[in-house]
Amino acid sequence: MPSRLLPLFPLQVVVFPRTPLPLHIFEERYKEMVGDAIRDSSEFGIVLAKEEGIVNAGCSVLVEKVLQMYPDGRMDILTRGRRRFEILALNEEKDYLQGEVSYFDDDDLSQPPAELRDRALDQYKQLSALAASREDAPPDLEDPQLSFQLAQAVPDLDFLNALLRQRSESTRLQQLNHFLAEYIPRQRTIERMKDLAPTNGFGHKPAGL
Repeated sequence: MPSRLLPLFPLQVVVFPRTPLPLHIFEERYKEMVGDAIRDSSEFGIVLAKEEGIVNAGCSVLVEKVLQMYPDGRMDILTRGRRRFEILALNEEKDYLQGEVSYFDDDDLSQPPAELRDRALDQYKQLSALAASREDAPPDLEDPQLSFQLAQAVPDLDFLNALLRQRSESTRLQQLNHFLAEYIPRQRTIERMKDLAPTNGFGHKPAGL
């Protein structure tokens, strides 16, 4: 069923249920939005912002902690993901966007095969060792939706947005494994080339190439 209007915060980020998201709030409209969320212990929605506009699904967050308040009203906060939602309609009555949303969770509640989880954990360890990893916090390995915890470290926003919409943990783990099996070797090559690249503008051809 649709909820009441949910304040929306478009960002170039994807957050998942039960994962942390630190934010620096500086625009006046979002100071108001976050201030209301803190006062009322209410949620607001994080939606991925793209050049052509916002995507039509996201995840709500609650403010878990105010890390710092500045004299001009800016603030550093720590939020945590709560519920996934689809946007049914937008409302522009306030300075910030609001959405009429419908919350959803997984339709397939079966436990994923152990080998899927084990493979994902192994690839997560490999990903975490790369410079491109964007992990904000250690994952909760006991989370029944482990894919969300592990995907925090993935830097590809389009992939993360697709993962957020997927309603089966087994399918998410399959997709995560497939993505990382291609991404990790490619990123290792990129990072290795950066390490080998000359820094003085002249250099020589790296050995073995």
